[in-house]
Amino acid sequence: MKLKIYNKRYLFFAISAVIILIGLAAAFISGINLDIQFKGGSVIVYSYEGDVNTEDLQSKIEDALDVEISSIQDNFNEALDMQSVSINVAGKETLSVEQKTALDKLFAEDETYKAMNFNLEEEMTVDPSIGFEYLSKGVYALLIAAVLIVLYVWYRFRVMSGPSAGVMALVALFHDILIVFSAFVIFKIPLNENFIAVILTIIGYSINDTIVIYDRIRENLGVEQGAMPLNELVDMSLGQSLGRTINTSVATFGTMLITYVFANIYGIVSVQNFALPMMIGILAGFYSSFFLAPQLWVTWKTRAGKSGY
Repeated sequence: MKLKIYNKRYLFFAISAVIILIGLAAAFISGINLDIQFKGGSVIVYSYEGDVNTEDLQSKIEDALDVEISSIQDNFNEALDMQSVSINVAGKETLSVEQKTALDKLFAEDETYKAMNFNLEEEMTVDPSIGFEYLSKGVYALLIAAVLIVLYVWYRFRVMSGPSAGVMALVALFHDILIVFSAFVIFKIPLNENFIAVILTIIGYSINDTIVIYDRIRENLGVEQGAMPLNELVDMSLGQSLGRTINTSVATFGTMLITYVFANIYGIVSVQNFALPMMIGILAGFYSSFFLAPQLWVTWKTRAGKSGY
């Protein structure tokens, strides 16, 4: 398949820039929704019988306690045949005795909940330092991964001027990270351990796609031996890689879509908050591997106006 992607590279760069700017603007205007692991507060777990609407429950608890609920997660323990709801209240102090009494009164007297037999199972206080420690370790992991990726691409793709290929692959990965961050902000998904998990997963997925495309470019460099302009050679390599790249992305995206649909049906919020940004990250990884990293590399290689290699 003969593609003409390089000539439209600035359009692809602009699309990415606009999406990232929208995400950053949303973060600036609406703020970042940090989960309780980073803000600190109380986690209260109640078991119950039947089905509960978490949005309605959150609204009623906020009215009864005059506090802001960070998040509510509805869980089902099949082994114990037990429904449970985890109520996360952000803040530096635990709930007061009066607030706990008001919560018990809500479950005992409200017509919607009194037949569900709400029972306190667990109560804990979360130190915000735990979340920041987890975040810092995640950042260290990202930095180490970035260095190793550049070194690996540098060595494996020496024929492509390895350092530039590695740096452009790294730029594409940072693009994916910013897109995933934008997804969390725009969809108001709390930043917690899911954010780190999604980022690390997408990095592995995206760099694999990029290496597949780089590998085809390297093979064609050896075949053409300078007979074809670099931008045309890369477009040809992308056309040869398109089928495999699309098949991988569709299969991975479809798996996450099924996961998201079932999590939405059964109200498993934690899984929804992982699957949705994962789907967006998969699309971002495909986009950056196909439309950004190779084009950035060609642009860098031909920055002096040369069309060969």
